[in-house]
Amino acid sequence: MAALTYPAAAAAAATSSLSTLRRKPFAFNPSKFLSFSSQTQNPSTTLRSLTPLKSSTNPTAATPDLSSITSSTTSQSLKSRLHSGETLYGIFLLSFSPTFAEIAGLAGYDFVVVDMEHGPGGVTDALSCIRALAATGTPAILRLPDNCPIWAKKALDIGPHGIMFPMIEGPKAAKKAVSYCRFPPKGVRGSAHTVVRASSYGIDEGYLGNYEDELLIMCQVESEEGVKRIEEIAAVDGVDCIQMGPLDLSASMGYLWDPGNKKVKDMMRTAEKAVLAVGPKPTGGKGGAYLSGFAMPFDGPDDLRKRGYHMVSGAVDVGLFRTAAVEDVKRFKMGLMDGSNDDEDEQQDGGDADDKYWSE
Repeated sequence: MAALTYPAAAAAAATSSLSTLRRKPFAFNPSKFLSFSSQTQNPSTTLRSLTPLKSSTNPTAATPDLSSITSSTTSQSLKSRLHSGETLYGIFLLSFSPTFAEIAGLAGYDFVVVDMEHGPGGVTDALSCIRALAATGTPAILRLPDNCPIWAKKALDIGPHGIMFPMIEGPKAAKKAVSYCRFPPKGVRGSAHTVVRASSYGIDEGYLGNYEDELLIMCQVESEEGVKRIEEIAAVDGVDCIQMGPLDLSASMGYLWDPGNKKVKDMMRTAEKAVLAVGPKPTGGKGGAYLSGFAMPFDGPDDLRKRGYHMVSGAVDVGLFRTAAVEDVKRFKMGLMDGSNDDEDEQQDGGDADDKYWSE
């Protein structure tokens, strides 16, 4: 499956992003975090009041009235934001680090894709990341390692805002993917909604009534065969987004080492136009899916946005850290090679040493 490549612009920015934040103070918005304080999958959740059990030893004892103790949230889901015409910008999380997840959320990404296809973690690891993201009010999308009902069931139960199915090559596979996300009779998803995190462990009484409207279902098209039938895939009822996979697509075309080949680019443009032609009604389409994709070194986030992409993933956590680490070591090694030991250089280096330590 597709390993991700990191856009040059994002990589170059990685080494100076924190010093930029230092010069431009972070504007803390407490409402963003408070509005998601009880959120799992559903951004608009009403929590049920739990009535305490009466004591069996004193049946006449008064029971406290807790009917007024409820909690609700009103933040928009990813689907509602797409319907409103927003273009969303996100990042892929391959490290399964809750710390990186939390930083991504605080940085302001619209969504974070926790990648179980190429990352080393499983459902338990993903749960820790989802909780870290929930604390910052940032929606999480889980990319599954395979298009199967077992992975989908376990992933959905921990309450992501979206789910991404890899290597979808036709409408039949897309319909199966949607069925894995629906309870009977509309689908085949196993039911434990009374106790899982997706329904706030059964506290959210409205979960069964709104989970279909809140969950973003994404199908990844990343092969020649998939592109041939992409318009049919995008038109499948329940498929909300088509996620393009440029690396696997280039491999399927015989250009594994050359994803920027003109033939691959032409195939990508053909696929994009087909999806946009049957796009969702809010965008003037026929009721099909939104278009989502990865940025590449030769095809940056802004390029995707200009071509009509509704969701853009512009970076990968591992890639950003890798670039920052390599550049940090490179700067130090270059200093050793220069062999500069004069007092002026020492004063200059020492003068902002603390600043560099905390800002970069």
